[in-house]
Amino acid sequence: MEIFTDLNEIHTPFRQAHVTVGNFDGVHLGHQKLFDQVVARAHQNNGTSVAVTFDPHPLKVLSPHGIRLISTTAQKIELIRRAGIDVLVIVPFTVEMANTTAVEFVDQILLGRLGMRDLVVGYDYAMGKQRLGDTVFLQQQGEEKGFTVMVMPAHYEQGMLVSSSRIRELVAAGKMGDVRRLLGRYYQIRGIVQLGRQRGGKQLGFPTANLYLSEEDLCPKRGVYVTQVIYDGRQYGGVSNIGYNPTFGDTSLVAETHIFDFSRDIYGRPLKINLLRHLRSEVKFAGSDALIRQIRRDIEVARKVLVKEQQRRLIAYHDKSLPGAA
Repeated sequence: MEIFTDLNEIHTPFRQAHVTVGNFDGVHLGHQKLFDQVVARAHQNNGTSVAVTFDPHPLKVLSPHGIRLISTTAQKIELIRRAGIDVLVIVPFTVEMANTTAVEFVDQILLGRLGMRDLVVGYDYAMGKQRLGDTVFLQQQGEEKGFTVMVMPAHYEQGMLVSSSRIRELVAAGKMGDVRRLLGRYYQIRGIVQLGRQRGGKQLGFPTANLYLSEEDLCPKRGVYVTQVIYDGRQYGGVSNIGYNPTFGDTSLVAETHIFDFSRDIYGRPLKINLLRHLRSEVKFAGSDALIRQIRRDIEVARKVLVKEQQRRLIAYHDKSLPGAA
């Protein structure tokens, strides 16, 4: 996938550009449907599949309270690449860009810069100043200016509307099973392992890898989670406590993860943590002994959950592999 982070880097329009535009926060199943359509339509017409997104998210610029994002720009790039898109255009979003009218965006960027011949957008998409460029506007523009427009309907999973705002609500509520259904994958936090107070190993007997979190970012419900930990290309089971560790009166928001069957020194190294299930809320214990007993119970439950999850994924993989499976 070719990536452009400046519109001035695009010197000639793309061949038969089939385009989708959006913020794509989380790259959830609804977004993936858009990408599937763009890739398929481009392939049918010997064209180029192009995704256009923005950085930072427009609400980070336009809203005084901003927005808590599901995915970082790096995660978004990874997931869009995985969708098979040929070209990703990341438009820097500024106040000047926010004042670009919908007509200007179509004429100057989509048609003039990208050479768009076909556009695929979601049912609720709107572009340009004051979001006046809705799907009706885009269809009218297509008729006037010679490009086709496909509007994708709302996508539902098990009766739930797939949307970034709904996923944010579910993450904040700790409903990781529902989050996985709407994302099509586990919700993941990432970071560099930091040196903590080193109580986990020395005082409690359960060493942890610590990722410090910002309350300005989307933070899952506080408490203990069953997790999968990805380090150096390998996956491990684990339990993570997301919170402030009230038993010891800490004040920093941190994800402390005990990784099963793991003893490597990983301070200063990148770590990815998939959140599978919220086990319990964060509790202030009377002392270390009570906390140790609870951690042992958490680990016992987590190992059982991980085995069941592995079995679920094997069954799902087997079902997809059967002749005639979708």
